[in-house]
Amino acid sequence: MGTTRGKRYKADAAGLPDGKVPPAEAIKVLKAFGGGKFDQTVELVMHMGIDPRQGEQALRGSISLPHGIGVKRKVIAFCQDEDVEKAEKAGAIEAGSDELIKKIQDGWTDFDVAVAVPEMMKSVSRLGRILGPQGKMPSPKSGTVSKDIAGAVTEYVDGKVEYRNDDGGNLHVSVGKMSFDDKRLSENIDTFIRHVKKIKPPSTKGMYVKKVCLSGTMTPSVELAVQ
Repeated sequence: MGTTRGKRYKADAAGLPDGKVPPAEAIKVLKAFGGGKFDQTVELVMHMGIDPRQGEQALRGSISLPHGIGVKRKVIAFCQDEDVEKAEKAGAIEAGSDELIKKIQDGWTDFDVAVAVPEMMKSVSRLGRILGPQGKMPSPKSGTVSKDIAGAVTEYVDGKVEYRNDDGGNLHVSVGKMSFDDKRLSENIDTFIRHVKKIKPPSTKGMYVKKVCLSGTMTPSVELAVQ
C-alpha cells in the first residue's frame, strides 16, 4: 500500500522546480513550503554509485559540520573510572564501564550516540546484538572510538554527523534546521558533499554521485544540481 500524502504535501509538490537546482535555490524552495508548527529538520540524501555488497566500497564515517545540526544529542561514554568525570563534564548523560554495559543489557537504550575508549571495546563488544541494529555500536570507522573521550563526547553532543550507506547505496544525513539561515544551511550542505566526494572508494566504477536531494521532515524533496 502506498503512502497517503496530505493536502499540504501535495500543494508543496506542485510547486517543485522543474529539474535540478543549486543548493541555495533548493533551500529557498523548502522554506517557501508550508512549514507546520515545528522547526523541521533538513535532510540530505545522496544516491551513490557504489556496490553496497562490496566492503571496500562502503561509505561510513563521521563529520563535524561547520554550523552543527541544531540538536543536542544524548551521548553515553564507555570508559574507565578515571575518565568518568571528564566524560560527564563534557556532556555525557551516562559514563562508566561494567555497570553501564549491564544497564544496556537490561534494556536501557535511551540515548542517541555511544562513544568508547579503545580499551573498553572488548567488553563493549558484548552489546553488539543490541546496539548494532540500532546503529549505536561504537566503531573506529565512525569516529565513536577515541582515546580523547571528553573530546568525542563534546563533538557528538553538539551534533557531529555519523553517516553510513544503506543497502541501496544511499547516504541520509541531517544538515540543520529550517530555522537556520540560508548561508549556514548552504555551508553545511557543501561541506558534507565535498567530504563524500573526497572519500570516493578507488574501486567504484562509473558515476560516483548519482543523485542528491534535499528535503524537510514534512516536505517533498528537491533535487540538487551538484558539480
